[in-house]
Amino acid sequence: MVKFTAEELRKIMDRKHNIRNMSVVAHVDHGKSTLTDSLVAAAGIIAQEVAGDVRMTDTRADEAERGITIKSTGISLYYSMSDESLKAFKGERMGNEYLINLIDSPGHIDFSSEVTAALRITDGALVVVDCIEGVCVQTETVLRQSLGERIKPVLTVNKMDRCFLELQLDGEEAYQTFNRVIENVNVTMATYEDELLGDVQVAPEKGTVAFSAGLHGWAFTLTNFAKMYAAKFGVDESKMMERLWGENFFDPVTRKWTTKHTGSSTCKRGFVQFCYEPIKQIINICMVDQKDKLWPMLAKLGVSLKSEDKELVGKHLMKRVMQAWLPASDALLEMMIYHLPSPAKAQSYRVENLYEGPLDDKYAEAIRNCDPNGPLMVYVSKMIPAADKGRFYAFGRVFSGKATTGTKVRIMGPNYVPGQKKDLYVKSIQRTVIWMGKKQETVEDVPCGNTVAMVGLDQFITKNATLTNENEEAACPIRAMKFSVSPVVRQAVKCKNPADLPKLVEGLKRLAKSDPMVLCSIEESGEHIIAGAGELHLEICMNDLMGFMGGVELISTPPVVSFRETVLEKSCRTVMSKSPNKHNRLYLEARPLEDGLPEAIDDSRLGPRDDPKARAKILSEEFGWDKDIAKKIWCFGPDTTGPNMVVDMCKGVQYLNEIKDSVVAGFQWASKEGVLADENMRGICFEICDVVLHSDAIHRGGGQLIPTARRAMYAAQYTAKPRLLEPVFLVEIQAPENALGGIYSTLNQKRGHVFEEVQRQGTPLYNIKAYLPVISSFGFTADLREATSGQAFPQCVFDHWDMMATDPLDVTSQAGLIVKDIRKRKGLKEQITPLSEFEDKL
Repeated sequence: MVKFTAEELRKIMDRKHNIRNMSVVAHVDHGKSTLTDSLVAAAGIIAQEVAGDVRMTDTRADEAERGITIKSTGISLYYSMSDESLKAFKGERMGNEYLINLIDSPGHIDFSSEVTAALRITDGALVVVDCIEGVCVQTETVLRQSLGERIKPVLTVNKMDRCFLELQLDGEEAYQTFNRVIENVNVTMATYEDELLGDVQVAPEKGTVAFSAGLHGWAFTLTNFAKMYAAKFGVDESKMMERLWGENFFDPVTRKWTTKHTGSSTCKRGFVQFCYEPIKQIINICMVDQKDKLWPMLAKLGVSLKSEDKELVGKHLMKRVMQAWLPASDALLEMMIYHLPSPAKAQSYRVENLYEGPLDDKYAEAIRNCDPNGPLMVYVSKMIPAADKGRFYAFGRVFSGKATTGTKVRIMGPNYVPGQKKDLYVKSIQRTVIWMGKKQETVEDVPCGNTVAMVGLDQFITKNATLTNENEEAACPIRAMKFSVSPVVRQAVKCKNPADLPKLVEGLKRLAKSDPMVLCSIEESGEHIIAGAGELHLEICMNDLMGFMGGVELISTPPVVSFRETVLEKSCRTVMSKSPNKHNRLYLEARPLEDGLPEAIDDSRLGPRDDPKARAKILSEEFGWDKDIAKKIWCFGPDTTGPNMVVDMCKGVQYLNEIKDSVVAGFQWASKEGVLADENMRGICFEICDVVLHSDAIHRGGGQLIPTARRAMYAAQYTAKPRLLEPVFLVEIQAPENALGGIYSTLNQKRGHVFEEVQRQGTPLYNIKAYLPVISSFGFTADLREATSGQAFPQCVFDHWDMMATDPLDVTSQAGLIVKDIRKRKGLKEQITPLSEFEDKL
C-alpha cells in the first residue's frame, strides 16, 4: 500500500529544509540496489516481505537478467517521522514530513559516467561498503567523484549477515574488521578534503556510520542502542554513544567502564558487549529454532510479531525478527535526515562548483539561497528513454526558480558561449514529472531543490544542458560534468542491409542521448563509430542500439582502440613551409610538453579560459616555463581545450596578429589529425620561430595560411621523433592465493605488469593492481577466468597514456605495424606521407 499521493509529495516539495537529495554509491555488488529496496518498502511502495529481492530500481530487462545496475534510476519517497525520532535534530525543519529524492547508481567502472550524472543532481551520498571485502577500487573512485562535486558522504557497512552466518566471527574480530573499513574510507576522503565542505570524516559515535544487512532488511546506528541502554542505565544518550565505539571496555561483574582491557575474562569492548553480542544471540536462537527462549527476549525488547510470522522457521524467522527489531529504513533515514544537507544548505557551498558566470550576479545568488521565486535554473544531467519509441525524458535538478508545465525555457547546450547563438534553443516544457522508479507521477510544477523529469525538450538536448527562463539572456550555463573515465574503446557498426542506413543514423542519435558518455561519430571513410569506456559498456550500448532500431540486423567490427600521437624530443631543425602563392613563409619547431602538463590540461587546471597571469604563474612555478613565453600561448587544441599548444616565439614581426586566426585554425585541424595515422595529438608544443609575410593583406588571407600552418606543423612533428601513445587500463583483481599464478601468466601474455599486491588483513584474498594496455585487454576477463577457474574478478578503468617504445616510422616495428593497420582501416595510403611533402626548401 503506497503511503502517499502525488499531491502530498507536491506539497512537501515547497519546504526546502525538509528535502534530501541523495545518491547511493558503491563498488560493484556491494548491495546498493538491495539496500535501496528497504527504503522503498518503508515508504510503502513495495511489500516489506519481498524487499531485497525485487530490486525496484533495476527497471530494465537486461538489468534484472544480469543482476547488475546499468542506468542510474531516480525515485522520490515520502516519509513522516515521529516527534520522538526528531527530538535531537538541531537543523531547520518545517513539520515532520520529509521528501527523499533517491538515486540508485551502478557500481561497474564502465558505467561510472552514470554515477557522475547522479552525483551532480544530489547533495549527499550514501556510500555502501561490504564489511568483508572492504574498500575497493570503485569505492575510492566514487568517493573521489563525490568529494569533487562537493557532496557530503555518510557510510553504511553492509552485508552484516555474512559476519554472523557465513564467517561466524567473534565480537572482537568483527569490531577490528569494521574499524578497518571505516579507517580506509576516512583515509581516502582525507586526501580529497575541501575547506568549504568542512569535515567529511565519518565515525560511528557521530552517527554517520550505519551497520546494515540489505538482503535481510535490517540495520542499526549506534543511536538505536544508545537510546535503549540510556534508559536502562539512566545515563545521557550522547555519553552512551561515545562508549559504544572505540577503546571503551565494560566489565559486567564490577559494572565499571575502563579505557583499557582489564584482562579479566568478563571484560569486553562496549560495542561487542552491547551491540554485537545481542544481535548474534538473537540470530543464533532463530537459526536453531529455540522459540521458547526467543519470545521472552523479544518481549523485553518491545518487539511484537504478527501471529502468522510466529509460524516461520530458520532464516525466514530470523529475517522477520530482525526487520521488526532493527528496521533498515529507520536507521538509514535517521542518518540521512540528521547528517545529509538539505538543498538550502548544500547549494550555498556548491554554487562555486556549479555556476560558470560571476558568483555575485542574480543567478548565482538565487542558486546560493535556493530561491523558489528567483530566475529558473535547471541542470539536465541525463536523458531517460521513455516508453514510447524514440522519445526521452530530460532528467535533472532545479537549482532555483520553479519548473512549470508550459513555460518557455532557454536551453543552453554544453557548447554554448554567453552572448552567442551557438547551441542555444528556446522551447516550452510540455509536462513536468516526478520520477518513481518504474512509473512516473505528473505534477503541475516543481520548485527548486528537487529532481524533475521533463517532457518535450528531447530534440534539443543531446546529453546535458542548462535551462533558464526564455528572457534571461544574461544567464551563464552551469558547468559541464567531468567524467573520471574516458571513451577509449571504439567499435564500427554497419547495417547488413544497406537500405536500413537511415534507421541506423536515427538509432545512433538516440543512443548518444541515452548514455552520458558514449560518443557516436562518422569517420571520413563513412564508418559509424561508437566509443565507450570498456567492453561491457560497448556491449550494453550495442544492445540498446538494436532496441532503438527495432530488430534491424547489424554487423559490428571487433573493438578498436584510439591512439594519440606525440613527439619524443625537440625538432632537430627549424622547418619552413611556404604558402601556395609562395609569398609567405612560416618557420616552426615542435617539442614535447613537460611531464604532468598534459594531465593538468586534461583536469582543466590549465586551459584557454584561465586568467593569463594565473596561468603564467602555474607554468613558471610548476613546469619551469619562462614567464614571458607563458603569456604568449596562442591556443590549445584539439577542440580548443586539448593537451597541445601553439606558442609565439617571434621577435618583432609585422602583421603577426592578423594571421593569428589562420594559424590557430590550421593548428586545430593538424592537432585533430596527426601526421602518423590521423589520430589526435597529445603533449606537443609548437613554437612559431619566425614568420615572413607579404605586405599586401590580400596575399596573406586564410586560404593561403591555414594549409601552410598545417603543413608546417606536420613537418615539425616529423622532425621531432614522432611516437604513438597507447591508452593503458588500471586493472584491480581480487583473488585467493592459489589463483595468483594464473593471474600473472595471463597478464604476461597480454603485456601487462603487476605493480602492487597486498593481502587483505583477516581474509585469504589478495588485491592485485596491474597496468594493462587497452589494445590487449579484449577477452582479458574471459582468459583470466579460464586461467584461475573463475576465482579472479577483474575491474578495468582507463588510467593513463603510455608511450610506445618503438619508432612508428620504421615499418617493421610494432608501432609501425599499428600505424599501418590504422591507416588501412581509415582508408588512407598505407605508407606515411614523406617529410618532403610538408617541408619546403628556401
